Amino acid sequence: MFWKKLFYSALAIGLLSTNVSAKRFTNQYSQFELPPGWGCALEGTEWVCQSENKDRKREAIIILAAKIRGNQDSLEQYQAYLKGTKTFTLPGGKTQVSEPVYSKKKSVNSQQWIDSLHLASEVPGFYTRYMATVKSDLGVAVTFSVGKDHYNSYKPVFDKIIETLRVFRQKKDSGDWTAKTKSGSALDNADGLIDDGGLTGDISARGAQKKKSGAGGASDYIMYLVIAGVVGFALMKLKGGKKKKKKKKKKTKKS
Repeated sequence: MFWKKLFYSALAIGLLSTNVSAKRFTNQYSQFELPPGWGCALEGTEWVCQSENKDRKREAIIILAAKIRGNQDSLEQYQAYLKGTKTFTLPGGKTQVSEPVYSKKKSVNSQQWIDSLHLASEVPGFYTRYMATVKSDLGVAVTFSVGKDHYNSYKPVFDKIIETLRVFRQKKDSGDWTAKTKSGSALDNADGLIDDGGLTGDISARGAQKKKSGAGGASDYIMYLVIAGVVGFALMKLKGGKKKKKKKKKKTKKS
């Protein structure tokens, strides 16, 4: 236990040492300082940021999304939605209910955000921190998802990223946003869904889930959570199967 805590402390210190090697990520509507060794890539309409270290990729992920502001995009509606529990059904009929930790307003660099933390709102066994705001005619949401066992190590890392988070509306980009939908909420597009095809049992490979045409709002988001529950359950089963195989191999070697 001592060595485990020491390892996580060293990991946190290493990730927080960003003064020299930190790099700034900027897209059409936001910017922030990335930890050393992290990168971001555009997947469909969302930006996905992860460690470039293969082993670290399975521990945490950041997803950014924005849309033209609609009727469901306001700080009040974001907060009301994130205060509630998220419920989805796992294979076998078991119900997974998220645990809301907090939901509050937070000022970051003179911008008001809704800051919320849930356990198991996207995938069982993962904490997800939501940052959602509105800027001019945009709705913007950022999610920070991390495995429960790694939460304490990544919390100060995420805190540091959020301290540098800025949002803006560039006039020169106005043409790029004319086709963006006004239906639904920015939170619909910033979920932490993980879909690696059941190959690796981690979040190092993440595929964006596409919404069906004509759908939107909280109902879509809940549908995403149902899919996430299925994927998370499959990943847990896969991990369990790998452990059993390892045990069998050890037994055969002894015999």
